[in-house]
Amino acid sequence: MSWNPALTPGCPDEIGVDAIETLIIPRARDLGGFEVKRALPAPKRQMVGPFIFFDQAGPAEFLTGQGIDVRPHPHIGLGTVTYLYQGDFHHRDSIGTDQIIRPGALNWMVAGKGVTHSERTSEEGRSGPHSLYGIQTWMALPEDQEDMDPIFEHHGEDAIPEIEAEGVNAKLILGTAYGESAPATMFSETFYLDVTLKAGARFPLPDDHEDRGLYISQGSVSIAGQEFEAGQMMVFRPGDKITVSAGAQGARLMALGGATLNGPRHVWWNFVASSKDKIEAAKEEWRANRWGEGLFDLPADDRDEFIPLPD
Repeated sequence: MSWNPALTPGCPDEIGVDAIETLIIPRARDLGGFEVKRALPAPKRQMVGPFIFFDQAGPAEFLTGQGIDVRPHPHIGLGTVTYLYQGDFHHRDSIGTDQIIRPGALNWMVAGKGVTHSERTSEEGRSGPHSLYGIQTWMALPEDQEDMDPIFEHHGEDAIPEIEAEGVNAKLILGTAYGESAPATMFSETFYLDVTLKAGARFPLPDDHEDRGLYISQGSVSIAGQEFEAGQMMVFRPGDKITVSAGAQGARLMALGGATLNGPRHVWWNFVASSKDKIEAAKEEWRANRWGEGLFDLPADDRDEFIPLPD
């Protein structure tokens, strides 16, 4: 399908670099042969729309038998988004989900009042040499949804709306953009796109969302004659019509944003909340180890890998 004709791409030269409100250079962290780049939260920017956490995981190569083992850990007040370019993750959670995610599909887990989950390279993935590369992000929930019951949704690659234009392929992972709607249940206005650009292709950001950002996963883009490279996130001034142009090697982008929430969020470990009291209550519940009786449980087959609270 083609771009919504109501969204006319502007020329990159018609805007200035000052349309970029914040330029974020992610912090890299080595997890023992596996690198994570964290763009959000950043010192000068906590959120882009409801997006409050944004990690690029990999690219990383593993030998047969090796992989990632993210042990069971708790969340409150957020939705987690797992989207892979390469590799797989086996997701298990305390509401009974047992789901393997592969490239192009979406795992969407809404923690609400409390959930625990683990993510590991699947047994199939470990059966030979393999790669892992993807994006994991959290979305803060509106205050009136922070205490909702947790839910999980998996949407296969075929369910993700795909938008085509000359030199542009955009997959709508979450929310609404260009007249299309993604299938996952949302609790605030948002959009989240996986965009692949051929060399020189031009991509207009949706201009019907308040907050908008771009993360460059691969390649480069130019804005008003200035080039930006892979591993950078740009957050744009509201209201401007923004078009980016891919560099000589093309580009792969994650476009994200939506409506701003009614205020900042408190973030501690894996907990997000509008009040510090909710964070403190979640800490006490996790310390209590009352699996299945209190706020938290552990996923099936993961009960022997409890992670204590960090210092």
